Amino acid sequence: MEIAEALGKLETLHRAVMCTRRHDGSPQMSPVVCVLDAERRLVVSSRETAMKVKHLRRDPRVALCVFSDAFYGEWLQLEGTVEIVPLPDAMEGLVDYYRRLSGEHPDWQEYRQAMVDERRVLCRVQIERAGPDYLG
Repeated sequence: MEIAEALGKLETLHRAVMCTRRHDGSPQMSPVVCVLDAERRLVVSSRETAMKVKHLRRDPRVALCVFSDAFYGEWLQLEGTVEIVPLPDAMEGLVDYYRRLSGEHPDWQEYRQAMVDERRVLCRVQIERAGPDYLG
């Protein structure tokens, strides 16, 4: 599957399981919610203290299985490298992330404070490979 085709499908697929690598190389998986940003990177919000963030800081390679809200149906496997963006630099990206998923927040000041309190970061995935290329 061409990356451009996968990006088109990511307009409607937002649930995923993200696979990072532990220190010993074994997989660590986390359920996440993802969106495409304006630069067509896959974006995930996480806490600074989450294990996936610690793993990605050490080894930025990532794989994701992305699927529909209904779970069954269309799905994609994506691979790429991650850039971790911490606060305060992540704040506008976190606002954009929320808007792309849910629209306008009833209280942006409250949302921004929650992002600080939760020590949120943005994980920006530069997609380098997409599949499946066939169903079988």
